[in-house]
Amino acid sequence: MIRRLLQQNPVVLAPMAGITDKAMRIMAKEAGCGLCYSEMISAKALVYRNSKTLALLDMIGEEQPINVQIFGSEPSVMAEGAKIAVDKGAQMIDINMGCPVPKVVRNQEGAALLLNPKLAFEIIIKTVQAVSVPVTVKIRKGWDNDHINAVEMARLAQEGGAAAIAVHGRTREQYYSGKADWQIIKAVKEAVAIPVIGNGDIFKPEDAKTMLEETGCDGVMIGRGALGKVWLYGQAAQYIAQGTYAAEVDLTARNNLIWRHAQLATQFKGETIALKEMRKFVAWYYKGLPHSAKLRQKVNHIETLVDLQNLLKETEEIVNASLS
Repeated sequence: MIRRLLQQNPVVLAPMAGITDKAMRIMAKEAGCGLCYSEMISAKALVYRNSKTLALLDMIGEEQPINVQIFGSEPSVMAEGAKIAVDKGAQMIDINMGCPVPKVVRNQEGAALLLNPKLAFEIIIKTVQAVSVPVTVKIRKGWDNDHINAVEMARLAQEGGAAAIAVHGRTREQYYSGKADWQIIKAVKEAVAIPVIGNGDIFKPEDAKTMLEETGCDGVMIGRGALGKVWLYGQAAQYIAQGTYAAEVDLTARNNLIWRHAQLATQFKGETIALKEMRKFVAWYYKGLPHSAKLRQKVNHIETLVDLQNLLKETEEIVNASLS
């Protein structure tokens, strides 16, 4: 299933906590993205039937499959969490073994599992056995430069029954700094037979094609590079397939995307929550524009769709005046 999906469109939306919610996934799909991942979801919170966590599994009306990413450190809990996600409609499960944030790794979850391959292997096996849908794993290059074990982890994932593996070319110690090591992605690809998705430092369509060519990976996962540039997913897919892509979008097109995004977020979360969360997205969409610092200050005060509508209009006036 995953190999076929990646052959059709190798561009993948990276799982990002607090970002790749239902609205963002729809935006990415509409822009031309292939496979979408959910934001990171706690398996333990699913097992405890936490209402806010269960709400993250709302995929009604979305184009399937969505790869629902779960995290945790207890094999039985991860297995049960995966079953709950599948019962709620997930057609694919991803196991997070790459999140670098302290509150996650302190609990031996996320990237901390790179330091405990035995436990990681048990989690993969239990999760695969618990569900009838494909299970994938997302890892990093390693914990730090003294513990680079992406190839070992990928082999364990394959042995445990994983259907694919995504590799971020940075260690946990790096977080998102420095340069991603694409050679580790190539090494993983050469070590396993399951599909490999490369992740790290894809900021323009050319990067996506270059990663495919240099590493031989089956898919390219884009996260931070598309924040405020959701059109990058479609541009990358088009460039990989055809060698060309549409030009950068103008301000009017950006504003239309912001408005679409805000309407979706409001539909799913209500106006109050949606507009607060939209502030960071609007700031990303406006990054690089003339007077962007001044615009970002205004963004922090939007509370309603009317506020946003007024801001979009004012932005066009400010930017157009500066260019005239």
